[in-house]
Amino acid sequence: MAEHVMRNFDRELSQVRDYVLLMGGMVEKAMRCSLEALQHHDDELAESIIHDDAAINAMEVRCDELIRDILVRRQPVIRDFRLIMGASKVITDLERMGDLTKNIAELFLDNLHVLPRHYANLELMYERVKKQVGDALDAFSRHDVDLAMAVIKHDRQVDELYKSLYRETLTYMMEDPRDIGNSIMISGIAKNLERIADHATNIAEMVIYIIRAHDIRHVDHSAVERLLAKDQ
Repeated sequence: MAEHVMRNFDRELSQVRDYVLLMGGMVEKAMRCSLEALQHHDDELAESIIHDDAAINAMEVRCDELIRDILVRRQPVIRDFRLIMGASKVITDLERMGDLTKNIAELFLDNLHVLPRHYANLELMYERVKKQVGDALDAFSRHDVDLAMAVIKHDRQVDELYKSLYRETLTYMMEDPRDIGNSIMISGIAKNLERIADHATNIAEMVIYIIRAHDIRHVDHSAVERLLAKDQ
């Protein structure tokens, strides 16, 4: 491949990575805003999250078009092919994260008459999930297998936190029927956060596929660690 063609190809691969990280930044911003909307009972901020989801969707389409163009014109070697296909999967997960964050904003707007209470554990879950998303994007950016594995292992903690919060909201509803609306809203938000964390885990799995060529989806985590240890 001629040198100028290689330079163009490298520039296109860099553009794919940049788009993924830009899209990830948009999702992280939406997550921050969704928590602020809940904390400050800010309906305008929640409306902006719903409005801005269109930009995340548009970024997904733009990335897909670039990836298809690269595959058709460049016919990349296997290492670059893994990066392109892995990035395509990551983009899909980010778009779904955007949808889930939009769901959170809609849940809040549907329950504006409810003054949120008992959501300290929800804020903790927000922080955990936000870290999962940030670490997954950092792992993608830095090609960091260890950080990707940390994201995968920590997903179980988010799952346990969700189960605990769900049990807590059931208790509040049984103790005081006036708390039903608040508890349903918090439980719904928590479920969307748990699913966002699942998509962060998917991104971490794609990082390992891109770097080590192992497709670890649906593989036991301890088996993954043994598999990666053999590579060293």
